Amino acid sequence: MTIAVVSGAPAYVLPERLRQAPRLAAVALLPWLMILAVNHETPWAVLDLLEFAGLLSLDALLLRCSPAALWAGAAVALLLAGDALVDIAFAGPGHAVLAALVMAFCVELPLAAVCLLLGREAIRG
Repeated sequence: MTIAVVSGAPAYVLPERLRQAPRLAAVALLPWLMILAVNHETPWAVLDLLEFAGLLSLDALLLRCSPAALWAGAAVALLLAGDALVDIAFAGPGHAVLAALVMAFCVELPLAAVCLLLGREAIRG
């Protein structure tokens, strides 16, 4: 039994603006996908296309209040965390690794956490 149930405190509810995060992140990913495609960065483009599809799938499942949103949120979070790890691992020295760290800790990992929380909230109803 959780503390919220024992003490009678209301369960934490995510702010409504976070429910739009997957859709907004997918739209924000489009220009980057075009840059990767123009520069023939096929492996990165494929990874980011998977993230794009996962984010849109998560958004659609959240709109339908589907329990499958839990799995979609976990899959997107895994893709984003893996992307952050690979970006850091393959970044060159100096500014490249700094840019990879900033992207990981300011964009990819927080978005992964939001996707996990959205998926978890979807099964609560």
